[in-house]
Amino acid sequence: MTARLSDIAAQAGVSEATVSRVLNGKPGVASATRESVLAALDVLGYERPVRLRQRSAGLVGLITPELDNPIFPALAQVIGQALTRQGYTPVLATQTPGGSTEDELTDMLVERGVAGIIFVSGLHADTTADTSRYDRLRGKGVPYVLLNGFSPKVQAPFVSPDDRAAMRLAVTHLAALGHTRIGLAVGPKRFVPVLRKIEGFRKGMEERLGLSPEESEELIQHSLYTLEGGQAAAGALLSRGCTAVVCASDMMALGAIRAARQQGLDVPRDVSVVGFDDSPLIAFTDPPLTTIRQPVQAMGQAAVRALLEEVGGTPAPHSEFVFMPELVVRGSTASAPSAVRPPSQD
Repeated sequence: MTARLSDIAAQAGVSEATVSRVLNGKPGVASATRESVLAALDVLGYERPVRLRQRSAGLVGLITPELDNPIFPALAQVIGQALTRQGYTPVLATQTPGGSTEDELTDMLVERGVAGIIFVSGLHADTTADTSRYDRLRGKGVPYVLLNGFSPKVQAPFVSPDDRAAMRLAVTHLAALGHTRIGLAVGPKRFVPVLRKIEGFRKGMEERLGLSPEESEELIQHSLYTLEGGQAAAGALLSRGCTAVVCASDMMALGAIRAARQQGLDVPRDVSVVGFDDSPLIAFTDPPLTTIRQPVQAMGQAAVRALLEEVGGTPAPHSEFVFMPELVVRGSTASAPSAVRPPSQD
């Protein structure tokens, strides 16, 4: 234990005697110092003593969509770690098709007395959803923060990537490679991130290629946020003569690559593909995927910080914190083919 004490003390920047007092639950240690020692335990991979683990500051619910898309587990991991460092216990509640709804999961968490809830890509992102559910939650005294999706009707902190800027980055990259027929494969139109991506795509196409919104519209294909959805959308866009496809998720982008190969096309020689998220392992696909990186670490930490401010009675501004994404260029984009195929007549 002596070696451990010195390691923990060095990591936390305190004396070994202070570490010993914290681990033995002795009084006389400032709460900030105590948190530093506990955080050092977490960072070094030591388990917290049982007596300290039981002193949880409370449960915090994290409601996510299905975990098939790797970006959601990545966000859950960042948020969970940030909550644990602050002494809270994260409770992951996942929506699955045919399973519990967001409202049912929310009720379950409220019944268990959670200190707050973080919603990731929930109904707040759906422009057709009734937002009064969030007013009712506020009425019960449960603080919450919402990721990926914004509604001016909901009084809460929002955390989002800049979807408009993301699409302009993608279009700028592809236009610089000589592509003039650039397609956009996105999810259903009712979602806020989709509407914002469309706005950014149109703006980028106007700025870089001089296309009107009407001309850009025929290069937009709505589908599902899945590999199969990306495959279907890309197939439609390729039939319209697109030599590049920007996708609203990495999963859709993998589907777009499959669609190109089914048509006997090579990625990136014949068709360039750009994803969105930069989810784990996406750098190791064939070819490695050029994508827009969501700032997952910064967004997850901001969500936790905003929630704990709400819990602590000093609410963060009820507005949107927008984080700038980053273009990560890999092997799925290249110069436009010299002979562009004419669009099909059907």
